[in-house]
This record gives sequence, structure tokens and C-alpha cells, in this order.
Amino acid sequence: LRSQQQMFSPESRELKQQEYEKLVSTARQKKKEQLALIMETIAGTGIRISELRYFSVDSVQRGIVKVWNKGKYRPVILTDQLRKRLLYYIRKNRIQKGNVFITRSGHEKDRSNIWRELKQLAVSAGVETEKVFPHNFRHMFARIFYRVTGNLLQLADILGHSSIEVTRIYASDGIMEWKKSMEMLEMLVE
Repeated sequence: LRSQQQMFSPESRELKQQEYEKLVSTARQKKKEQLALIMETIAGTGIRISELRYFSVDSVQRGIVKVWNKGKYRPVILTDQLRKRLLYYIRKNRIQKGNVFITRSGHEKDRSNIWRELKQLAVSAGVETEKVFPHNFRHMFARIFYRVTGNLLQLADILGHSSIEVTRIYASDGIMEWKKSMEMLEMLVE
């Protein structure tokens, strides 16, 4: 017996855009500018948390970040708005060269620290902690990108996926969206 691959993540873990905006807003209110910018960077580009290390002063100035992951390079294009935010952050924090996302001591920001900060932020923002983890920002990017463009092939390239099947999972809106679509066909049932 074979079962079709589940094409959606559980609704209870799906981060909605409104919740994301609440998280970013709360981070800024709490003067956690770097955390807000990390969320915006992941959600605005679809990168993996491990790919933050490739965001250097030089790459942000160019507007294209070259990411090396899973044995291949891919360009990550920054939108004008995200690039401006990153450049402002770089100037404000007097980062001359090297990585943009660093600790106070100058070391590369650690994923476990980011994870912990996000969980604390979720509590402050009133967003369910199960929904707040770095990879969920990547999933949200994929869902929104696909909803806006309808271009699954381009999304696969942006996310760095070798298989379109993996990208389909990321782009899925979930079972409730499937139900809404099916309800539109109600006229076919008498």
C-alpha cells in the first residue's frame, strides 16, 4: 500500500504573515534590531539559517549574496528594501567588513542563540512558540512567493532545491487552502 506524500505542513505549525509581522514589530519595540533583521532576511530571501554567514558587508553592498550549500553555489538576490535595511544596520553598527550578523564579541551568530531568542520573542509577541523557528520563515517565503508568482521552477532555484517535489512541499498553502479551492468547485455537485 502506497500513500501520497503529504503536501502540507500541519496548520498548527504554519506561520501566518500577520504573526510574522507581529514578531518583527515586537523585536523592534524591544530594541532587538538584529533579530528583526534576521527574520526579515530569511523571510525576504528564503535562505536557510545556516546561510546567514554568507551575508557580508561586500555582498550586501552588491545586492547579491553568493551562497554555498549542499555542494553548489546559488545567488541570493536582495530586494531594494531589504538591501537598504541591511545597509542601514551595517552603518548604524559600524560594521566595516566581514559578516553582518555577528555577536557583540564579533563572532558569527550561532543558530542556537537565534533559536532561543526567537522563542523568547514569540512569548513576548503572543505568537505560539511551536510556530516560531527559523526554517518556518523560509516556508512562509515559499508559500507567499508561489502564491504571488505561481512560478514553482523559479522558486526551486531561489530555494536551492534540486527536486521540484521538495519545492512543492514548501509552496503548499495547507489543507485549509485546498478545502477553499475545492469549495469553489461546489457548483459541480448538484
